[in-house]
Order: sequence, then structure tokens, then C-alpha cells
Amino acid sequence: MNRSAVLHIPMSEYAYGVDEEHVTFRIRCGRDDLKHCFLYFGDRACRQTPVIFTKQEMAVAASDAYFDYYEVTLEHPYKRINYYFELIAEDEKVFYYGDCFMEGCVDDRSEYYQFPFNHRADLVKPPVWAKDAIIYNIFPDSFATGKEYISLKSVEKEKNGELFRGKLGGTIKGITENVDYIKGLGFNAIYINPIFAAGEYHKYDLIDYFHIDPCFGTDEEFRKMVQVYHENGLKVIVDGVFNHCGWRFFAFHDVVEKGEDSPYKDWFYRLAFPVIRPEDAKTYPDYECFGYERMMPKLNGQNPEVIEYFCRVCRHWLKEFQIDGWRLDVASEVNDEFWNCFYKAAKEVNPDAFLIGEVWETARHWLDGKKFDSTMNYDFRKHCRRFFAEESIDAFEFDGRVTNMRMRYREQSVYAQLNLLDSHDVSRFLSLCGNDEERYKLAIIFQMTFPGVPSVFYGDERGISGELEEEYRAPMPWKEEKNTFFAIYKIAIAMRIEHEALRRGRYETLQAKKGDRLYIYARELPSDKIVIAINGNRHRSRLPDMFADAAVLWQEGFSGAVLEAMGFVIARI
Repeated sequence: MNRSAVLHIPMSEYAYGVDEEHVTFRIRCGRDDLKHCFLYFGDRACRQTPVIFTKQEMAVAASDAYFDYYEVTLEHPYKRINYYFELIAEDEKVFYYGDCFMEGCVDDRSEYYQFPFNHRADLVKPPVWAKDAIIYNIFPDSFATGKEYISLKSVEKEKNGELFRGKLGGTIKGITENVDYIKGLGFNAIYINPIFAAGEYHKYDLIDYFHIDPCFGTDEEFRKMVQVYHENGLKVIVDGVFNHCGWRFFAFHDVVEKGEDSPYKDWFYRLAFPVIRPEDAKTYPDYECFGYERMMPKLNGQNPEVIEYFCRVCRHWLKEFQIDGWRLDVASEVNDEFWNCFYKAAKEVNPDAFLIGEVWETARHWLDGKKFDSTMNYDFRKHCRRFFAEESIDAFEFDGRVTNMRMRYREQSVYAQLNLLDSHDVSRFLSLCGNDEERYKLAIIFQMTFPGVPSVFYGDERGISGELEEEYRAPMPWKEEKNTFFAIYKIAIAMRIEHEALRRGRYETLQAKKGDRLYIYARELPSDKIVIAINGNRHRSRLPDMFADAAVLWQEGFSGAVLEAMGFVIARI
């Protein structure tokens, strides 16, 4: 037995309440190492000694390149649970509890693993609607000035003595007037990059958190936009920038003017007095800021006044404008207390508000049910880049990576993760594919059939490409003819909406071999099972017999037993 591969972490994604009636337990073991794995569980509050344990066999829920993940979900178990594992290999049997391998059991309940109480307050509960969400991500300056039109004109507006700039002419009105376009593609939610009053076109240098940027429009135009989208069945998520502000934000401006006499001097992180705004963009300021950017001083999220101010911002837009959620910028650089308070403030106004943190790395720390419902899943993009765009890994390696990604989190969080191929911060995925339509198409199919919330950056459906900022934030090409990608997205989204299994079904790998790029997986509910085969090979691939009599839902290059190079098939089995 490969003992070094065994891992169990109490009170984590390895032991968690799904709801008040179900508890899931996992244990990681070496791949193909065990013959059987059993969970023994009992009532930790039982007055009898030794505690009476119930034996339950665990099944392999998933496997990556190195490990098997055994799992079982108990229905109506004890609310307070003692538990341990029995691991059986070809020539060895051991018990595992207290992070130790044991030859037998003991009569002291304190030595076993503990699940102290399945408390409703500790459940991870993303909004139910998130499982069904398909999001269109809008960069407002680049999207639209009016209906299927963008002016491409820079703009400057003055308000209260401050200057605001736009680059390409996008407006709130433009977003409103293109609701039919977004709805027609099948999206049921939008996520808008920053729209609050800020100096530069990207609007990440915030000046006023309580008003829409004048280059984009007015507060009332935004109110109307939310109303129109809601009437059309679409949710609205907006970008919140609370790690830092702009250097013309009222509190920072006061610190620059008054120095240590400013009542806001503790609103910012690591100031040096006097506070001077460097004129030269290459000069590093004497205050902490976002990414060494002198125009974006870092806020002190530990300060109770800062926390309360931004919780007020949170409540304002949820309550007064009825937005449906927040995407939270640079979330991993903000302290936990801030997000705990922000989460509570949001849920008090709207328990169904969807909070998405910008976390590029492994996000288990932030998905504890106290900070965010979801994070931006850049690992999804990374793995898709290797398999689809670069073609540098085989199906076995790809499956191992996406499996590891799924097993990091509680199941509830997996289905709420924001799965993106690109965003306003990274190169367009089409460019990573070398503008190869076939590779990009397969990535889209995978995105729309994988657990989580698909997020599509504006213009991906029009074939926008680019690796530099001015390229991947290019104006929406409204005047150009709709191309192949438009049709692919529309069909793929319609299929995801039509088949609940593609949104809520269990994920199962069916074939992922070393040295091969044919990848087959299933999404399954008790009432429906859909199987997807993606042939990343540059040659024909033979399919398993299960496809012989399958009801084909959508395919390219499928002929029953064979899948053409770079083809795919989605079928009901």
C-alpha cells in the first residue's frame, strides 16, 4: 500500500455538509492502489463505550494521474460524527484515523476523526440559480454605444471638478439596447467590468463608489438597464474594486492634503508621510498600491471604518439598484475579515446575491461559505490552454488536471466556479489557439459541458483575438458578419440550457488514455445521462460501443464507430 498517498483533512472538502441532511466524506489514496475502502461512522455523542460504528463502503468518485479519491455521502447521519477508514490493498489491511495508520481500533472516541456538528451556518450554499447561470462578460468601454454600434470615440467628462475619461465610447445605454443580442445567444446573466466613477477608461482607479461613471451614463440609466435585463430574464453582476481605489478618491485626496492630520490616514495600507503622488509613472510611490501602480493606492481592509464604508457600498447597489451579485477584484490580496463582513452585508440584503472573488490560484481558502460563493477559475483556462490550444498534453494528463481541480473543493463550490477561457486581463483564447478554429471550437464544447458557470468574454462569439491589452480589449466588431463561432456558441449554450444534466449532473471520466487525445466523459442525473467525446487527435479515432445506439444531440465528424480528427459528439446514452 502506498501510505504516502493517503490524505484526509477533517472539516474541509474531505468532510463537509452538503446540506443539513447529507454529509460527504472523502479520502485520497494512491491510484489503483486499493481493492476496497470503507468508512466507519458513529454518534460521537453516544453514551455507550465503545461507540457503535456503522460500516459503509466508499467508491472511487474520481482519479487523477496519481490518486484515487474515494467518496461516500451519508443521508440522515448523526449530527455529531466519529469516523475512521479501513483501507484494503492486495496484501495489506489497515485502519486510518487521527492521521495515523493503525492495526486495530480503540475504545477511546477522542482518537478518531471528528465531525463535531453539521451546522447550517457552516454550510457552503451558493445561490441555487448559479448552477444554471451562463454569463456574458462585458468590458463596458469596448462593448457598445447603442444598438449593435460603438462610436470608437474617446470622451472626457468633468464632474465636481474631476475629469473622467473613456476610450472607445461604450455606455450603459449601449448595454441596455443590446439585451436582445445577449439574450438571443442564450445567456441568462451578465457580468460587467467596473462602471463606477473613475479616472481612466478601464475604471479600476475608483473616485466615487456611489455613482456611475459619467462617461458611461447616469445612475438612472443604470437603474433602467438592470430593470430591462431583469424583465428579459437575465441577472446582473457588477465588478467591485475594494482592494484599492484611485488616487483622486476623496479619502486619499484628504491624506495628500492634510498628511497625518487627515482623519483618513488609517484608511490606507502602509503610508509614508508626507504622501506624494509621483508624477512619473516609472517612479514607485511611498505608499502601498495595486501592482506598483501609483494611481491605485491600496486600502486598509483591517480598518473598521473602511469595512463599514464598503459594506455600505455593497448594500447600496444591491438594495437601491437590485443588482444580483458582485465580482470582487483582486480578492486574494484583501484580508479575510473584510470579506467576511462584506459577504454578510450582501447576504443580509439579498440571500441569493452571487459573490465571485478574483482568485487566480487554488481558492479553497476563500470558498468556506463565509467569503465568496465562487471564484474566477483561471485553472480551468490553464488546463484548457495546455490541452486544446497548445496540444501539449494528452487526454490522460488533461483529465488528471481537471479532476484535481474538481477535488479541491466541496461539490457545491465546483458547480458555482466561474469557468473562463479569457477575460479583460489575459490574451484571447483564440489567439492562444493560433487562430485555429478547430482547437477553439473544442474548447468551447468543453466549457459548455463541464461543471461550473461558463463565462464568455464579449466578442469571443465574434472571433476577437489578441494577446496585448489593446487587442484583447478591442471594440466589439458589430459591423462584421457573424462567423462560425457565433453559431457554435449559440448551439452550445442552447444545449446546456435544454439539458439539465449538463448544468447539474455528476461528472464522470469514461476514457482518457496516455498518448491519446480522445477524451470521453459523461454528465449524469438519475433521469438523464449525456456523454461527450472530444477528439483532439489529428487523426480519426475509434469510439467505444456505447455510441453505436446513442441518441446524437450534436456532432461534427461522427459516424457511429469513428470520430474524425478534431471532431466531437454529444449524445444521450
